[in-house]
Amino acid sequence: MSLLDPAINACITTLESIRPLAPQLDAAADLVRTALLNGGKLLACGNGGSASDSAHFTTEFVCRFMGDRRPYPAICFASEGSAVSAIGNDYAFDEVFARQVRAFGRPGDVLVVFTTSGNSRNIARALEEAQHLGVKTVAFLGRDGGFTRGLADVELRVEGTVTARIQEAHKLLLHVLCETVEPALARV
Repeated sequence: MSLLDPAINACITTLESIRPLAPQLDAAADLVRTALLNGGKLLACGNGGSASDSAHFTTEFVCRFMGDRRPYPAICFASEGSAVSAIGNDYAFDEVFARQVRAFGRPGDVLVVFTTSGNSRNIARALEEAQHLGVKTVAFLGRDGGFTRGLADVELRVEGTVTARIQEAHKLLLHVLCETVEPALARV
């Protein structure tokens, strides 16, 4: 029996459940738009599939999303393999993103994190470090938000229990965020 139909149905149900996140998505887009138009940068991180989502997100700004426009500064900390392994080895894995936030984050920047469980200590530490530095934060969360819930300025929490469906919803949300921000970036 094919799993495609049940997966599509579960995806549709999960995507329908994120409709109430429109105000939070607009708030996240405002943070990103303001940062980039005022000379700030995007910082992003996540673990595993969420690391891929954070890389995808930053690429949409360094390259382009839909239309041709100038590039904007966006750094995916998960893509920095030598930094991640050195920090994990010399300090602790919980610090692999927080230390990079400390190195690159400045007031006026935005840190965007992705975690489907909300229970990644290195993500929580990155959010705490960003808050300490005055860097605005957006968290793409899943399930009940875990112990990361309440640490970000804006939270986009996808309720559910299946990681794949949460990641699919995160992908839609990050694309709509890019689609919301890009027109203002294209005019500059």
